Amino acid sequence: MKEAIMIFFTAILTGNFVLARFLGICPFLGVSKKINTAVGMSLAVIFVMAMATAATYPINVLLEAKNLAYLQTVVFILVIAALVQLVETALKRFLPALYRSLGIYLPLITTNCAVLGVVLLNVQESYGFGQSMMHSVGAGVGFLLAMVIFAGVRQRLENNDIPAFLQGLPSTLIAASLVSLSFLGFGGVIERMFA
Repeated sequence: MKEAIMIFFTAILTGNFVLARFLGICPFLGVSKKINTAVGMSLAVIFVMAMATAATYPINVLLEAKNLAYLQTVVFILVIAALVQLVETALKRFLPALYRSLGIYLPLITTNCAVLGVVLLNVQESYGFGQSMMHSVGAGVGFLLAMVIFAGVRQRLENNDIPAFLQGLPSTLIAASLVSLSFLGFGGVIERMFA
């Protein structure tokens, strides 16, 4: 249990998919202008990460048993695409405002390297099913944390007088790098807590 909790908190803080592994940068930069949109996107990513892990774990066991492990990436992408279609259909039906605000970024969850990365890292790290689920949910919560913090920073930037040469993408990238640096402060904390 101790190891699963360590995996969970490591995925949130020091192994943050967006800020430490640089996976999922497209939605991080594209959907983080408003906190409610960032939260909606992040919840969809958490759901897809958890469901993708639950679906791909037994498939991966089967692929490895049949010596077809080389098909992992293709099969994982197909499973993720099916799950994203499910989320997209549900949002369109039950939360149309969120569906419209996410726009093109919702179908892009299919190709979001953070979602594919989490299932591939679960395999690479040889996690069991419970550890894989903790890692996936932790990675999703870390994605949510990064998105919400960055959305707050971006909203504050909009209300400031920024020099013309830094407006737009330059100020966004500077803010993203500062948020990323703030997570470096957690290095070693998780390991010391559970040592």
